[in-house]
Amino acid sequence: MSESNHNAITVPPLADDLGELFTAAGHQLYLVGGPVRDAILRRGVHDLDFTTDARPDETLRLLKAACTATWTTGAEFGTIGGVFRGEQVEVTTFRADAYDGITRNPIVAFGDNITDDLKRRDFTINAMAVSLPDHKFVDPHGGITDLVQGTIQTPGSAETSFRDDPLRMLRAARFSSQLGFDIESSTFEAMHNLADELQRITAERIRDEFVKLIATPDPVRGLKALVNTGLADRFLPELSALRMEIDEHAQHKDVYEHSLQVLQNAIELENRYDDTGPDTILRIAALLHDIGKPDTKRVLAGGGVTFYHHDVVGAKMARKRMRALKFPKSEIETVAHLIFLHLRFYGYGQDGWTDSAVRRYVNDAGDDLDRLHLLVRSDVTTRNKRKAARLKADYDSFEERIAEIREKEDLAAVRPDLNGNEIMELLGIGPGPQIGKAWKHLKELRLEHGPMSREEARAHLTEWAEKEGIRPEEH
Repeated sequence: MSESNHNAITVPPLADDLGELFTAAGHQLYLVGGPVRDAILRRGVHDLDFTTDARPDETLRLLKAACTATWTTGAEFGTIGGVFRGEQVEVTTFRADAYDGITRNPIVAFGDNITDDLKRRDFTINAMAVSLPDHKFVDPHGGITDLVQGTIQTPGSAETSFRDDPLRMLRAARFSSQLGFDIESSTFEAMHNLADELQRITAERIRDEFVKLIATPDPVRGLKALVNTGLADRFLPELSALRMEIDEHAQHKDVYEHSLQVLQNAIELENRYDDTGPDTILRIAALLHDIGKPDTKRVLAGGGVTFYHHDVVGAKMARKRMRALKFPKSEIETVAHLIFLHLRFYGYGQDGWTDSAVRRYVNDAGDDLDRLHLLVRSDVTTRNKRKAARLKADYDSFEERIAEIREKEDLAAVRPDLNGNEIMELLGIGPGPQIGKAWKHLKELRLEHGPMSREEARAHLTEWAEKEGIRPEEH
């Protein structure tokens, strides 16, 4: 076991303070896992994880005396949490778990030394520890070497590790994207051989790991690993299916490569409207925007290929897949909505945008307009620089048109110029289907012609009512 003082690791002062607390009580305490890895990489260190030889009851006693708050929600797994020096910390008793080979839930067994604890962790780069407060670096599996070489591999046999917890295969892809590391060959092979084991994992856990991967700086790296190992087929087969579909513009090897490029473009653009962090909803929509193409592919007599209505089909497919992965309903609907609308901009050709067309576009996009702007721009992946510049200029002009009309009217809330009560009063009838039809008619007029005065709206409604056979004087 490698044990030394490692000068590359800067330990937060509160970690040493916590170490002194445990040492004074006759126990060992180590900073372990991700925080150690990130400290070595000079990345921000967050979510401090500690491990100790103290049993949970003793850990709780020590933390209660030193923390402003404690919690025991993970006590059955040996984890006690607390707020120490204003920071949330979690301390877990050394573990020496076994697995049942059926679920990913370990048969919890507490250990007596740091070496056995590190052996059960997912990857070598997460199997390093620093003792507190004396800062001895513990690295029994060569994690520091793998950090230097940029390699993802398991501490022991990859097949054993992945059989113990198949979710680790998705975590390998995620860490590859997060850190820009390569997955070691035997680890990659094990991911391929054991892809079917992923069926033991719940949809919710798969979804959470997928979202974490999508939120990384370079999700394409991990997504390719999932496709190439066959893991994607177990929870997102629509992505792998895109490899067989040739892009109709012949600008990409296939729709799969195009979709990954659109995702990369979206990542580059996502801070345009909001810089709060990765926009996972936009990224998922970008990745899935063309998944309707395999089902809509048609080969023309002259050899061309079309994918008519792939936006409609793709929206339905995305909705179905995200439901299977237990995404929240609001996120499902947003992604499906974006996919459904992603071709709308191209439907107006070279004739330009009338005010009516702009209103309808903004009205149909609703709260998703800003994301739709980014998705449409991201979908331009042509290598023809002149064409790309023209498409960008066209969309710039379109956004300017939206801004111009917004100055004159409220595009965010296009509603009829008469409300339901006013419609009923004018027509002299009570609530019912006819009021709904009248409301829709007035909204269509609003979209087509813009705001009307109350007198104009009443005149249009009266004219419509007469054509429908509704005469106010009869009521």
